[in-house]
Amino acid sequence: MKKVFHFEAPREKYRCDAAILWCFDNRFDLGFRKFLKRIGVTHSDPIKIAGGAKCLASPELETDRTFVLEQIRTSMRLHNTTRVILMLHSDCGAYGGLPAFGGNAETEATHHRRELARAAANLLGAIPGLEVQGYFADFEGIWDAELTASPASETAAGSLIRPSIGS
Repeated sequence: MKKVFHFEAPREKYRCDAAILWCFDNRFDLGFRKFLKRIGVTHSDPIKIAGGAKCLASPELETDRTFVLEQIRTSMRLHNTTRVILMLHSDCGAYGGLPAFGGNAETEATHHRRELARAAANLLGAIPGLEVQGYFADFEGIWDAELTASPASETAAGSLIRPSIGS
């Protein structure tokens, strides 16, 4: 092999602040990374797949959920992860984009809030004891899905709290 770029990285293992399950859509990457820094997530294990938390909430194939759960378990084993951050975003192609919700951002946000609650419930059902947080990114910011400690039902999902347009 031929070295093409030099850098130095720490050799010590790190303790993971959070495993982060998010979409690979790069439009939200910079904002979400800044948000993670603001909430104190320095060392993360990113798990990026189309649709992010969709694979835990409503996967196309059950093997998708199995794969992601194993990635989270691996993060726990290798980096002592105890916290998982689930992320969904507006206009996600894995959900059919904003047109799948009739172009209605509020309908989309409410749907994704329920998906985050379902993903958290499925995650906690498979791996109890984790701290799970859920966030929704749109083109104006990042919204806390305000998941309960153990979101076990659709009714726990509620609706995403967002300010009205113009407020």
